[in-house]
Amino acid sequence: MLRMSTLFLRTLRDDPADAEVPSHRLLVRAGYIRRIAAGVYSWLPLGVITLRNIENIVRDEMDKAGFQEVHFPALLPKDAYETTGRWNDYGPDLFRLQDRKGADYLLGPTHEEMFTLMVKGEYSSYKDLPLALYQIQTKYRDEARPRSGIIRGREFVMKDSYSFDLTDEGLVESYMRHRAAYIKTFDRLRMKYNIVSAVSGAMGGSASEEFLAPCETGEDTYVLCEKCGYAANVEAMTTVVAPSDASGVAALEVFDSPNTPTIDTLVELLNAKFGGGYDGGMTLKNVMLMADETPISVLVPGDREVDLKRLQANLAGVNDIRVFEEPDFARFPGLAKGYIGPQDAKKNGITVYADPRIAPGTSWVTGANAKDKHARNVVNGRDFEVDHYIEAAQIKQGDACPKCATPVIIDRAIEIGHIFQLGRKYADALGLTVLDQNGKSQVVTMGSYGIGVSRAVAAIAEQSYDEIGLSWPVEVAPAKVHVVATGKDDAVFETAEKISADLESRGISVMIDDRRGTSPGVKFKDAELIGIPVIVVVGKALEQGNVEVRVRKSGEKSEVAVASAVDSIAALLPTLS
Repeated sequence: MLRMSTLFLRTLRDDPADAEVPSHRLLVRAGYIRRIAAGVYSWLPLGVITLRNIENIVRDEMDKAGFQEVHFPALLPKDAYETTGRWNDYGPDLFRLQDRKGADYLLGPTHEEMFTLMVKGEYSSYKDLPLALYQIQTKYRDEARPRSGIIRGREFVMKDSYSFDLTDEGLVESYMRHRAAYIKTFDRLRMKYNIVSAVSGAMGGSASEEFLAPCETGEDTYVLCEKCGYAANVEAMTTVVAPSDASGVAALEVFDSPNTPTIDTLVELLNAKFGGGYDGGMTLKNVMLMADETPISVLVPGDREVDLKRLQANLAGVNDIRVFEEPDFARFPGLAKGYIGPQDAKKNGITVYADPRIAPGTSWVTGANAKDKHARNVVNGRDFEVDHYIEAAQIKQGDACPKCATPVIIDRAIEIGHIFQLGRKYADALGLTVLDQNGKSQVVTMGSYGIGVSRAVAAIAEQSYDEIGLSWPVEVAPAKVHVVATGKDDAVFETAEKISADLESRGISVMIDDRRGTSPGVKFKDAELIGIPVIVVVGKALEQGNVEVRVRKSGEKSEVAVASAVDSIAALLPTLS
């Protein structure tokens, strides 16, 4: 039983100055977490219990699915990560350190290498497969801009699991088993979520899906087609544009365009010069970038921006992307800043990437690679060549669904889970093989599956809070019932104690506000802020032999007899799950 008279808890009436989102604000105010440094938080007793409740649900569903739990250290030697290339690929996100002898170590951001080596050290036959292992462990990533409390921190708790199969068909089966376990997990957590197509990022892999919890303050953006059900993270959304017939397009025409370094100024000139009908979507924007210090041009329609996050997610093997700076332009004097076109890209040593909207045969107005000059009737495939097509343009509300062409809607969400088929990337790099039925060595194929456990605390809070505080689902809350003793009479406190003890004896966890000398108003505000699903008020109604039962989420109130209070509460709780 949690007793507020002795519980290590201090609630706050004012919002923390650095709180950006409701979950951050309320978890601090309600005494669940406290900030230590940017992106680093301590967990107080209420926070620890809530975090462990989520861990236990995740663990229970993993175990039921037949997956086995292991545990790795967070402090890892460099060697394996160097072998797979991730010592460098992770870039500045990786926490690197040395021991007193100068040996290199890292704080684990993920553990693909460790899982692979563990299985390699124990198993050698196809008879040992399929296998699925998981752990629940703290991870470390040096986020450039940690924010939103525990949603994006430098230290976080994650469940990561890996499947090991002999065949691709086995991998698909393992993937679907994990997918089903995730659905059961998030359903038990009472979370609203969508399963969307995704990209795998730095960990590699092929088939990939994210579990996203819709939330106004979420950092992930996804698209949803309400007609056919297509859903995808914006990084993974595909664009379908058919090639155009350019046979009737006039020859490329260069024209004077002084003082038009922006799309808006260019469109204004086009309409004045050529009789109207032009808009930003008819112009071609050439965005100059450095990809791992290699110059590239990314082509998108002029009415859209390059989505750098989307571009990097689809640009295989590139760790760092940045916009051209003045020294970069100085290295390429053939590029006229503000008037760049793809026509002379090869001559200037520039690799050209184009969004699929820049389809073969399409005609554009773009820079003429000379100051104060643009060109129109510039045709892809006739006047310039694209080296690679890549999903790079920002996605907009109303863009066509790639499956049925219906306009999609865009929503924001918090990523709470990610599953993907790694294939043989890590097994190849680290030599994970087994002997098949014919005694031949075969490389094992792997799947990777993650759940953000500490992030789920924030995501649930974001989806369930209201104007007065947190409001937890029954299985997640630090206690199922909050008994509040109000007034000064001993009878009130004695009754509250008995109800609490009887509930605990039935396996129903209780927090009791047994503080003497604290006003009812303060106790009620604390109960509302802390967010336990059922609040039982022992106070004035006791004169009639009753207590008040409040449902925190709905605000519904009722009086029940003291003698039947425990039975009533026990019957109420399942209806709230």
